[in-house]
Amino acid sequence: MADAPPEPPLLLASTSPQRRAILAQLHIPFDVVAPRYEEETPLNADPLQLVREHARAKARSVADIAEERPVVGVDTAVVLGGRIFGKAEHAGEAEQMLEALSGKTHVVISGLCLLTPGWEDVEHEATRVAFRKLAPRELGKYVATGEWEGRAGGYAIQGRGAALVESIEGDYLNVVGLPAALLVRLLAERFSGVYGFG
Repeated sequence: MADAPPEPPLLLASTSPQRRAILAQLHIPFDVVAPRYEEETPLNADPLQLVREHARAKARSVADIAEERPVVGVDTAVVLGGRIFGKAEHAGEAEQMLEALSGKTHVVISGLCLLTPGWEDVEHEATRVAFRKLAPRELGKYVATGEWEGRAGGYAIQGRGAALVESIEGDYLNVVGLPAALLVRLLAERFSGVYGFG
């Protein structure tokens, strides 16, 4: 009996090391390409619509080089009281973000786009994250680690940022950077058996 053909690697439109690590953890074959898309976050943007649009635009920006492979685009935002917390530009901004999140429950929303030449799925995932009440000294020490750099909301739950968290409700990997349960469901539905799901 002939061996089954290998799965075509997904094309991940992202430079995020966290997203690469999650795909590797799930044993999903993939290649990486930087999206040719500049994100903009307008004031008063709807967070759900925003992450879905960014995910779609990232995936579409590299679709021309996908060569029939499925393309994955992802965008993640941290949201509290309707305010979108993006990536801090400097340590002071990171500390302000964390101070705002201290003692409160925020939502991590990710948009995910899976597309091929024949179809496009755009969905989203939301995870609720409750922070402990953080003392100013704790905030300062955490910001000094530099872990906030390049992270929406100014923290990394898979690193020292785990100590800021009191509880989590939903997909943990979504907070890390990729809504893995959602991606697995889409792969199981669209490519039943191909990637080991469905």
